[in-house]
This record gives sequence, structure tokens and C-alpha cells, in this order.
Amino acid sequence: MIEIHLLMLLITVLIGLIFSYLAIIEKDLLKAIGFSAVQAIAYAIAFYILMAPDIVLAYVAIAVGIYTALLVFVVGKTQRYEVV
Repeated sequence: MIEIHLLMLLITVLIGLIFSYLAIIEKDLLKAIGFSAVQAIAYAIAFYILMAPDIVLAYVAIAVGIYTALLVFVVGKTQRYEVV
């Protein structure tokens, strides 16, 4: 049974790392915010697998909810695409 939990933890952490990388290299800032939100959800699932439900509740509310909404608001006030 422990092997299944470790495998699920590995998969969620890898998904989080992949979406973190995608958020970093993306030129469209709204897509980068979406990738960041998916990464936050993956890490919240990892915290849940690690049996930390109190951290999950706070992390989802802040990282997925408030942080994403704030970034979308800020990008709405600026340009959508990153100019290099």
C-alpha cells in the first residue's frame, strides 16, 4: 500500500515540476498564470498524500485562489505578452 502512495506522490510532484517549468518559459502571461495554478493544485494533492490537510486547505485558498486572481488582475492592467 505504501508503494501506491509513493508512486502517486512522485507523479504529482513531477506534474508540479513540469507545470512550473512551463510557467517559467511561457511568453503569454495568462497561460503562465494558468500553468502556475495547475502546479499549485498538483502540490496541494502532494500535501494531501503526505497527510497534511490543514496545509492543503490554506495552500489551495492562497495559491490557487487569491494568488491567481491577483495575478490575473495585475496582468489585466498591463500587457498580456512578455516583451523581451
